[in-house]
Amino acid sequence: MKRVTKILISIFVIILLVIIDQFTKYLIIKNFNLGDEKKIIGDALVLKYIRNTGAAWGSLSGRITLLLIFTVIVMILLGIAYKNIIDIPMFLPLRICITAIYGGAIGNMIDRIRLGYVVDFIYAKIIKFPVFNFADICVTISVFVILYLFLFKYKSEDTDRILNIKSSEDSTKQEINSNDDLNNENNNDNH
Repeated sequence: MKRVTKILISIFVIILLVIIDQFTKYLIIKNFNLGDEKKIIGDALVLKYIRNTGAAWGSLSGRITLLLIFTVIVMILLGIAYKNIIDIPMFLPLRICITAIYGGAIGNMIDRIRLGYVVDFIYAKIIKFPVFNFADICVTISVFVILYLFLFKYKSEDTDRILNIKSSEDSTKQEINSNDDLNNENNNDNH
């Protein structure tokens, strides 16, 4: 598959995830008053409309500018990693995770910019888990999959490829090749 096709598929998936996120939040805003609850599966799954002015579990509450800057920095770093691995088949799971993180990050970033808070509505009341949304699911599941990949599947040289870090052995080979090229040029000039 061509690089452009891979990028277009990722963009399509990101847009789809953002649409799902924003549509579910729209439905909550239109059908619930702030604080309203509706049991879906007893206390195991409850819809509860809240406004989150912070990050996960309400941390950094009221620091929207900081959260937006952090989100943009993470997205840039993930974009660089994506570019480095786009043509390497073994990194497909990581590319999928990066795509899902983008979708979730953009969904919540839209809320922060447009509303000044994030609409959260999924509540596992039985265990008093913090209220979250579809975008949070995209980000959280992807982060756990990435942790699994780095702990159990990828090796340190794979991490170097993702970050586009050349090993000292590769650098030494590159220097030797560069010196050989210079020597050949000098020899050709002398003749």
